[in-house]
Amino acid sequence: MKLREIAHSRTGDKGNISNISVIAYDAKHYPLLLAQVTGARVKAHFAGVVEGEVVRYELPNIAALNFVMTNALGGGVTRSLALDAHGKSLSSALLDLDIEDSNP
Repeated sequence: MKLREIAHSRTGDKGNISNISVIAYDAKHYPLLLAQVTGARVKAHFAGVVEGEVVRYELPNIAALNFVMTNALGGGVTRSLALDAHGKSLSSALLDLDIEDSNP
């Protein structure tokens, strides 16, 4: 299944750093997010886009993860000619990540 089936997302940016939050619709899916949406998977998913490190922060009280990605916006909002300089479409791209449903 796609990540979008159990979570929604929001992005933010500062210079050439993008952050993406992934928030479970239902807290019962948070363990699935923890197990399958790792920093390494997010970095691999954005290969060719995110050139720096991806750090995952866990927010169990709100069943969410936050990913901070460096060198992710082509130089930053004021230095890039990219159509999506703020990286707002990155959240939609991340929600396209395939995950295994633990309850077939």
